[in-house]
Amino acid sequence: MGFLNRIFGKKKEEVPATPPAPSDPGIPPAKVGLNGEFDESGLAKRVALAFDNDAELEPLDNLWVAQLSSKVVLKGKVPNQQLLDKAVRVASGVNGATEVDTSQVTVG
Repeated sequence: MGFLNRIFGKKKEEVPATPPAPSDPGIPPAKVGLNGEFDESGLAKRVALAFDNDAELEPLDNLWVAQLSSKVVLKGKVPNQQLLDKAVRVASGVNGATEVDTSQVTVG
């Protein structure tokens, strides 16, 4: 089960591989949903989709994604620092992410 399905109840196949442009140019980047609509959790959903699209992150079934404004918050447990570093790189690359907080992640 992927991140998007586990956290938000959506299957990767149900959304475009690349999110479309915002339906309203006034939507802040952190609030753009999977289909370009306004979504309070838009950034977290797009990060979850990015994680699902990266095969290296597949073993992270105890990692959760949330957001506080434009900050991505990762929570849970990862098996090693390398996977956490990879998750941070992927999350940081999602449009609208200004920071990635890993203070609630346990390594090991």
